[in-house]
Amino acid sequence: MLRSLLSGSLTMEGAIMEILAVVMIVFLILPLHEMAHGFVAYKLGDNTAKNMGRLRFNPMAHVDPIGALMILFVGFGWAKPVPVDPRNFKNPKAGMAITALAGPVSNLLAAFAAALLYNVAAIVATNVSLSAGAWELISIFFIYFISINISLAVFNLIPIPPLDGSKILFAFLPDRIVYKVYQNEQVLSIVLIVLIFTGVLTGPLSYLQNILTNWVFHLASLPFAAFW
Repeated sequence: MLRSLLSGSLTMEGAIMEILAVVMIVFLILPLHEMAHGFVAYKLGDNTAKNMGRLRFNPMAHVDPIGALMILFVGFGWAKPVPVDPRNFKNPKAGMAITALAGPVSNLLAAFAAALLYNVAAIVATNVSLSAGAWELISIFFIYFISINISLAVFNLIPIPPLDGSKILFAFLPDRIVYKVYQNEQVLSIVLIVLIFTGVLTGPLSYLQNILTNWVFHLASLPFAAFW
């Protein structure tokens, strides 16, 4: 976003709309992402997040300053992880996988809800003859909000610790391999950071993000087919 502003491909008004989208992501969606983990864990028998007050919608209990800045600069980031104790699950590996999956799913649902609102806004804008400039700013907000949510979902599904995708993958791996991975979690986390900042993951992540974005917009447009 900031790069687009500096290069002149984004106006100041457009940058403001994208910043508003980031603010909503940081103070609404990231807390919902973490609460989704905690809520599913609670339903599966683990009270850890509930006992630590992480099932309340209090953004300040979830926001991580560095993760929030990462969203502003690179389009993905993180919140404070919700504590989960898999020993409280009847099936620890399966319970952890389902709990981990809840976070990315919450981002996809948020993207879908925003895409529905985008269609509603488009219909309203057409009926009230909204100016092209005003509609452009509204579009920037929704598209950026949807894009970040899908980016967060895709990013978190990378099967490298400490991301959610690793915990999903662990459900299908033998315990001895999972143990080895946890032994080397710190090294793997460094590898993940290197892959991100060297751009190695950019192509695959963008490809998956584009596929999911197209599907989200397609599904969200179906209820409004009669209006176009």
